[in-house]
Amino acid sequence: MNRIRIAKDKADLVKTLTESEGKTGPFKTYADVIVFAASLAIKKKKRIPLTEISSREPGPINIEIFWSRGYESIIKLIAIADTKDTKMLSQNNEEIEENRIKIFEEYANGGLEILRDELRGAADYSERLLLVLISERYQKSQSETEFDLTKFLG
Repeated sequence: MNRIRIAKDKADLVKTLTESEGKTGPFKTYADVIVFAASLAIKKKKRIPLTEISSREPGPINIEIFWSRGYESIIKLIAIADTKDTKMLSQNNEEIEENRIKIFEEYANGGLEILRDELRGAADYSERLLLVLISERYQKSQSETEFDLTKFLG
């Protein structure tokens, strides 16, 4: 299971977000899209199990592609953030590796669903992604927006 799988219903979105002949997408590779989606989903706590897997373009992506692009740490951090277990860093444990990949795939699937909703109707995906990132950056946390009476106690 050393491959990152993509849900069949999200495969076209992954393709449209990448560069290919004659078109420019916001991301260079499928791996870049998947990592971005998983990172977005862990922040928004949206983990969705994969049901039907894409076998066509893009099919399952070899984990080595993620390693070669420097994404090993991100995949491990997402697994730790989800499980709160530092054993997710373990190198030579096949069961932990499979669990890490499963967690990453499910967050990537959740992130792709978020992106699909955010990008619906957009003419320029790069511009819309930039707006999403800007709104995330400047969004106040729930605790900052709640009215806190304790500041009046003295």
